[in-house]
Amino acid sequence: MIPKVRVKSVLNRHKRRDSWFLDDYSVNPYYGCQFSCIYCYTRGGGYGREPHELAAKVNAAEVLDRQLRRRASRREYGFIALGTSTEPYMGVERELEITRRVLSVISHYRFPVHVLTKSTLVSRDIDLLREIARRAVLPRDLAGRVRGALVTISMSTVDDELARFLEPGAPSPSERLEVLEELSDGGIEAGVAFIPVIPFLSDGEEELRRAIREARERKASYVFVGALTLPGDLRRSFLRALAMKYPELVRGYRKIFKGGYPSREYQDRLYSKAVAICREEGVKLGILGEIVP
Repeated sequence: MIPKVRVKSVLNRHKRRDSWFLDDYSVNPYYGCQFSCIYCYTRGGGYGREPHELAAKVNAAEVLDRQLRRRASRREYGFIALGTSTEPYMGVERELEITRRVLSVISHYRFPVHVLTKSTLVSRDIDLLREIARRAVLPRDLAGRVRGALVTISMSTVDDELARFLEPGAPSPSERLEVLEELSDGGIEAGVAFIPVIPFLSDGEEELRRAIREARERKASYVFVGALTLPGDLRRSFLRALAMKYPELVRGYRKIFKGGYPSREYQDRLYSKAVAICREEGVKLGILGEIVP
């Protein structure tokens, strides 16, 4: 069992709405993550804890109730992103149900929600997500354009074997795609974030097309495609892991990554491929189909 902590605040208000995920707020019911993805950006520092330093915010729902009551009284409605720097559906959630209680509070105060997850456990809460979608007060400029509950399943590849190297603690991509279809069949607007795709492993045209096509076949409403970033100490740890399994790729990474971010040229090529494939496969790139580089 992971450590339990009590927090004074759990709702974070953004300076501006995220143009991709549409959230004005974020809530993270836990600290850290058990999935051990070798590319996790929180490994780069600046998030207070390393991803392996796990803790459960046991009073998250109670604190959120107080914070949302105030926001709702002012009608400061906006999407709440659930799981921006943690996994909200780690295995421990089965017992603790902190995320489920958080969703209940969100539903009570009629805020829309965007759940970001790699876990299959999200299907447990389809009932609450449907309730949120029905009750949510959407920002005026989003009304009629999006539902009040979104779930985005994250993965870096649809290849199960490659995923065991990249995301060793997470459910397989095949399992995640099954949950995507279950969510869609359950009336939830759901999509896939291929973020990050991995240079030379899952970012090629063939690999991207396969991934986007499989997402479409599993009833994804939209997809995201985003580049790998290697901020801070993550660059060193990622390249060390890469060198153990794919030593021939390290030189190419050093060309693409002069610092923590890939070159503008690489990002432009990736975006152009994603746009072309999405158009050909009939899938929205982004929730509203309006992602720009």
